[in-house]
Amino acid sequence: MPFQPDFSIDEAEYRRHLDWLASVPGVGGITCNGHAAEVSVLTREERRRAAAIAVETVNHRVPVVAGIYAESYQQAIELARDVKAEGVDGLLIFPLNALLLGGNPEMAYRHYAEIAEAVDLPMVLFMYPEWTRMQYGEELLRRLVTEIPLIVAVKEWSLDIGVYERNLRVLRALDRPVAMLTSHSTNLLPSLALGADGILSGHGSVICDLQAELLLAVQGGRREAAAGVYERIQALTRVVYRHPMGDMYTRMKEQLVMLGRLRQAVSRPPLLPISAAERQGLRDALVKAGLLAPVEAR
Repeated sequence: MPFQPDFSIDEAEYRRHLDWLASVPGVGGITCNGHAAEVSVLTREERRRAAAIAVETVNHRVPVVAGIYAESYQQAIELARDVKAEGVDGLLIFPLNALLLGGNPEMAYRHYAEIAEAVDLPMVLFMYPEWTRMQYGEELLRRLVTEIPLIVAVKEWSLDIGVYERNLRVLRALDRPVAMLTSHSTNLLPSLALGADGILSGHGSVICDLQAELLLAVQGGRREAAAGVYERIQALTRVVYRHPMGDMYTRMKEQLVMLGRLRQAVSRPPLLPISAAERQGLRDALVKAGLLAPVEAR
């Protein structure tokens, strides 16, 4: 999410960013109010406004999915009703943070069931890594996608290729299509090689063009082309997805500024600006990936 120096939303830059995303060949949808949008520090009103701007700007070129990041069933339902009223096409359902304490699987099931009953919109299930203690196990995943028809896709962010394969098998065994969308941003190629219907990654805010090119190369069986694009992507993931991981969103914004797609790299507190040295590393990576000419990087 683009912000002004006073941390208010920069709507003009947000519209410009969305317009670029929707214009990229191969982009099949846009998600707003996700991690890369710093959703946790957006107010309810800002999330609704963000969805409204996305729907208006994208203007039916591709579907718009809104993230639902909530602390309770009721809050999730209220947020979902807000964005439905603004015309979004689907919902990306974040796990409840209460699962951090080791929640009962029934808690996670009811989260989806309550939203589905209250808001008739297609949903994307969000699969987290095991180390977050918010991951859905195999049986829970199977129950969710079997019993809740509104779940039409899985954003697979387990970051474990074995878990990814297990979850893919669950989806492929269903008697209805549920899309597998890899979010293994730091190792996209292995997950795509196993099988995926698409990519849903915050890094797409910067490189959705490269991600789309990679997906098409894999699906077309063009191994050398896929390897070449993947090497360019990896040059960027190595500098964006590194500790401290919370700075990844600021790093993405810095690169968008360097690419001329954002005016300023402002993130809301508690996120802080990055150093000049790290900024130079981000520029160098853009050059290595072929997105900036060497002269532009000076």
